[in-house]
Amino acid sequence: MTFFNVRGSGIRSMRPLTWLVGSALVAAVAFTPAASSAQTKAPKADAAVSGATYVGQETCVGCHEKVTSAGLHAKAADLRTPAGGKGCESCHGPGSKHADDPEKVKPLQFDKVSAVEASAACTTCHSGSTHAFWANSKHEARNVSCVSCHSVHNPKGEPQLKEVTQAKLCANCHQAIVNKVNRFNHMPVREDKMACASCHNVHGSANVRMLKSGTNIDQSCVSCHQEKRGPFLWEHAPVASSCVTCHDAHGSNNDRMLVAKQPGICQRCHVTSRHPPTIYDKFVSQNSSNANKITGRSCLNCHQQIHGSNNPNGKAFLR
Repeated sequence: MTFFNVRGSGIRSMRPLTWLVGSALVAAVAFTPAASSAQTKAPKADAAVSGATYVGQETCVGCHEKVTSAGLHAKAADLRTPAGGKGCESCHGPGSKHADDPEKVKPLQFDKVSAVEASAACTTCHSGSTHAFWANSKHEARNVSCVSCHSVHNPKGEPQLKEVTQAKLCANCHQAIVNKVNRFNHMPVREDKMACASCHNVHGSANVRMLKSGTNIDQSCVSCHQEKRGPFLWEHAPVASSCVTCHDAHGSNNDRMLVAKQPGICQRCHVTSRHPPTIYDKFVSQNSSNANKITGRSCLNCHQQIHGSNNPNGKAFLR
């Protein structure tokens, strides 16, 4: 078979019939592997369990008598919960075939299936509210499943967490971040006045870094620190860019959770101002009267409205 017209060469001289045949061959080659790949990634239903019927929670407890449910899942009075529905089979699937042959036929075992399959079972109920952004979230994309953090049968904390507190649970992966709450100035997490979920939605968010409020870091911070919201008549550039330019949001050994001590934090940008003398100026050692200006609250001794000012004469953030 020839794909080219004898009067020319190349694609431009292909006949209409040749176009159709060639397109069909290209489509067959291009789409067959993709379809095969999609089938491979799709969760596979256990052929042995398919066709099974519900036998009731009493049958399950007959063998698994030590397995209990806790929290909201166990509230049988609420028909929306597993206990108010099919019991164990609400999550693990119909168990008639498992009851007939417990060794060979297994129901859905959350700790042995893939993260996608485990989370798919949970999101049949938990798909709204704080869980609405779970699909393609940071955790979901990294194969973290619901059962990586939650335990329905043996919870230690709330809501049905595998650890006593959220900080201990998050520290399993984010140890370096959680360690910051033990620094001198810190978010009041260790005093139990806040938790990781106070700022972050671990199930997914429309904001960066899975923050609960707003669409950027600043909007998340000012949801509590509203006096810093702005916009100001005189904007301080690093503040307008991001709060974390100057502050470490989890904790710091510097005053006000600053990422560096004063005046060094200001001198990272204001390196040639000579007012007050910077660490790069010779006047620090030779002129003690100028050097004294950087003691105490340092630059904030004078520039008190450092986040921004609405005063017509507040260009230097003095008022």
